[in-house]
Amino acid sequence: MFPGVRLRVVTESEAPQHPASAGTSADTDAPLLFNEAVKSMHRARLRSEVSLGTIRPPQRLAPYSHAVGLEVERAIDDNGIATDSDGDAFGRLILLHDPGAEESWEGKMRLVAYIQADMDDSVAGDPLLPDVAWDWLKESLDESGATYTNLGGTVTSTASVRFGDIGGPPRAFQVEMRASWTAVDNDLSDHVTAFGELLGHVAGLPPEGVIPLGRLRGMPLP
Repeated sequence: MFPGVRLRVVTESEAPQHPASAGTSADTDAPLLFNEAVKSMHRARLRSEVSLGTIRPPQRLAPYSHAVGLEVERAIDDNGIATDSDGDAFGRLILLHDPGAEESWEGKMRLVAYIQADMDDSVAGDPLLPDVAWDWLKESLDESGATYTNLGGTVTSTASVRFGDIGGPPRAFQVEMRASWTAVDNDLSDHVTAFGELLGHVAGLPPEGVIPLGRLRGMPLP
């Protein structure tokens, strides 16, 4: 789960009807456009392993903001133990709407994305990991049909070493991605779909419909 954040799954009908505002705007159409964009975020098509919910958005980045959190849900057995030993992967996608920033954003809707995922040491040590992760983002956006401009961001691969009396593996590896882009229109469902696909890639999920060989053990034959 998101450290210190309570994630609540929200359906489209429950999506906020009024924007979370950190100020006022002279654009009288802003609430309508913004609320339509918020609703569209909850219409995203996500694979079954990825859950989506609302989280508290930042209040000072733009007059109007909304945030969703996505995380990979691991399969749980009858004893409540995860059947997949892979690490955690989560992300947040923040919608910003600021009519005063249209010139710099080249649009009314700016999306800010963050992903963090545990990685296997063999993957984390690949010097091309940042380049591959960035390509995953662009491919996910393009394949989902999302229309955008002004894409930019960073990918960081980190390693942590634990010493002394502390829980967890002696060495841990993570990848972090921070990115932002401008949505061409206010239907953001494809953007959230793309973000979910990216999270699946970073988390190492197999393509949809494909069952890893390790999970086939013990399964009854058809």
